[in-house]
Amino acid sequence: MRPLPEPDPGVPDPRSPGRYLLWLVGKVGPALTAAALLSVVWTVSQALMPAVVGVAIDSGLADRDAAALRNWGLVLLGLGLLQATAGVVLHRFAVFVWLSTAYRTTQITVRQANRLGAALPKRLATGEVVSIGTADISNLGSAIEIVSRASGALVAIVVITAILLATSVPLGLVVLVGVPLLMAVVGGLVRPLHRHQQVYRDQQAILATLANDIVTGLRIVRGVGGERVLATRYRTESQELRRRGVRVAGVESLLEAAQLLLPGMFLVLVTWLGARFTLSGEITVGQLVAFYGYTAFLVGPIRTLSEFITTETTGYVAARRVVGLLALAPELTDPPAPKPVPRLPGVLFDAVSGLRVAPGRLTAVAASDPAAATALADRLGRYVDAEVTLAGVPLRELALGAVRERILVADNDARLFTGRLRDELDIVGGAADDELTSALVAASATDIVAALPDGLDARVAERGREFSGGQQQRLRLVRALLADPPFLVLVEPTSAVDAHTEARIAGRLRAARSGRTTVVCSTSPLLLDQADQVAFLYDGKVVAEGTHRALLEREPQYAALVTRGGDQP
Repeated sequence: MRPLPEPDPGVPDPRSPGRYLLWLVGKVGPALTAAALLSVVWTVSQALMPAVVGVAIDSGLADRDAAALRNWGLVLLGLGLLQATAGVVLHRFAVFVWLSTAYRTTQITVRQANRLGAALPKRLATGEVVSIGTADISNLGSAIEIVSRASGALVAIVVITAILLATSVPLGLVVLVGVPLLMAVVGGLVRPLHRHQQVYRDQQAILATLANDIVTGLRIVRGVGGERVLATRYRTESQELRRRGVRVAGVESLLEAAQLLLPGMFLVLVTWLGARFTLSGEITVGQLVAFYGYTAFLVGPIRTLSEFITTETTGYVAARRVVGLLALAPELTDPPAPKPVPRLPGVLFDAVSGLRVAPGRLTAVAASDPAAATALADRLGRYVDAEVTLAGVPLRELALGAVRERILVADNDARLFTGRLRDELDIVGGAADDELTSALVAASATDIVAALPDGLDARVAERGREFSGGQQQRLRLVRALLADPPFLVLVEPTSAVDAHTEARIAGRLRAARSGRTTVVCSTSPLLLDQADQVAFLYDGKVVAEGTHRALLEREPQYAALVTRGGDQP
């Protein structure tokens, strides 16, 4: 078998949930076919055992023929060994099919998330994405894997029906009519289960999103005293999820009861008819024993087919959510014929604000409105479509990946991920220890690493929650400096640190980015004083440019903004 995950998951068919499921089936076709054939061998070998036992009773015990009894016993042993071998190999193929389906869906959804980029949180709730990455991939794996077992169950039922018809037409007809009837009854319960599961999953996504929002903004919530309000809201949504879960469980319990009760009643009916036929001399005692074995065995295949219907329903719901994610289009796409990236260094120019970023220099942007600075950073990094050029070439005419490689926007919405701290800081990989040390010094973050028992090898918790806001900000700056892009746009990189730390960062940033182009959006006098050029944005437009001290002298609005009524540097 091939190692997992696959290097290339392929291009799915997102036109409908059914087409997506069929695409998954096609991708694991060889393994699924092998599993289906093994399932047929496994179930048919079990199905033939009652027939062998019946013949052994009639020809061996009833006729007192020891040789016949021995021979049929050996046949029964052979069927048992065949069943055991097929079962072991079947399990291996079935697990491969399940894992391949789950991995493939994970790869596709992650690829789509990367393709959507910044548009993803605007278009889809966090809880929805979490549900796809946890429950849905499991349901899809089960929906594809059960196809093999259902194939074996169906063939086994056909084989048993043929044997019964050859032995007793009435009993064969009972099985031939009874099995589809049982499936129809079970299928009638699937539609309400499908509906309730969809509603339950939607509520689950809502609750997951709410929990994520509460955890993310816990400090703010505590600061304004909103814990009780959010706790009440979470409790209300949680109780609604519980009620909907109970509805789902109610339908599932009926389905489970039907899957157990109906085959059991069917077993009683066939056994009763077989006993009557034995008393009337229409079948032998051995055939009666075989018939009982058939009906007892049929409980398994019938239950498998019922499970197939339920699992495919759940898989269809999961596929619908995946298809919904795949249907989302990114806000920005590559041009049909991307232009080659211009040679660097080059001027980065934003036509909306009039900002001109000279290459190889540290440019600071002080905006009267913080939102204008954020919007400017989004335009420079091409997170929105805008009239921005690099060396005279519009960014919209370049491949998006090429823009991302050259222009890095680092803001305070960036997160630290779970993992080793060294890996979280060195996202490109391959940074030497002296490079890491230099970046830590420039960001004044050496004390953070020194306080950790394992230093750079320490494990970072989810979202870096063990670090304070200022520590997270400094570590994000380390990560941005280690990436060492040709253009680095920093949005308020020191807003959460104290004045002494900010002064150290301001004094070291220029040296850390020597020869590279850096844009710092900030109103901190400490940072502005270190810039080669400061652009003052008022109402989103550059209204003045110069050094920090020159602007302080000739621009009263700029002075009022950056000093906030305090002493000028």
